[in-house]
Amino acid sequence: MVSWTNESLPEITASMSAAQQNLFHKAIPLDQIRYDEQGLVPAIVQDYLDGTVLMMAWMNRDSLQKTLDTGETWFWSRSRTQLWHKGETSGHIQKVRFLRYDCDSDTLLFGVEQIGDIACHTGERSCFHQVDTQVVPPPADTLSQVFAVICDRRDHPVEASYTCQLLAAGDNKILKKLGEETVEVVMACKDDEPDAIAAEVADLLYHTLVALAHHQVDLKDVYRKLQERRR
Repeated sequence: MVSWTNESLPEITASMSAAQQNLFHKAIPLDQIRYDEQGLVPAIVQDYLDGTVLMMAWMNRDSLQKTLDTGETWFWSRSRTQLWHKGETSGHIQKVRFLRYDCDSDTLLFGVEQIGDIACHTGERSCFHQVDTQVVPPPADTLSQVFAVICDRRDHPVEASYTCQLLAAGDNKILKKLGEETVEVVMACKDDEPDAIAAEVADLLYHTLVALAHHQVDLKDVYRKLQERRR
């Protein structure tokens, strides 16, 4: 799999220098992309932070070039036979953070920052939201899924839930548990027990997510901080 990452692209592509833009275009060997007999290639779009698959659409050479030029996704509409800019009418544009193509060079994968957190024309976050006619959010990474459950417990309390009891007890209880779990991680590391370390870190991460939810801090904000610091 070949990739281009946001380390090559500033947040707004228009602010690039000519040298940066040239480097960006050279990073993707466009002549190696294998289009079908209609001149199209499927493009899968996922959230660059939590990995949620948001949508799939088609690109041709012009829409891919437009995407590279602007740093925002452009696709080819087979029904209207024209280019379309994702979010042009809704404002839910997609800022490209990374781009890869697969081992056969016939499928593209875009990691994007989805503005407005809505990719589907139905108003759902992802086009892949249906399971047996029910609306079910698509899976993200494990931490995001756990955080979503914690936030749901916060907003819709369940009496028997440990998470709800912890949230109801407030800051002092939450922070006390956070401190206890931190100490247990340290002790497991001192004992050099891999399984115990994994278990204690899992407990620490869970209680950290509870603290985030209690203080109304989105896990994505944490991911953004990590992305900013990743070099």
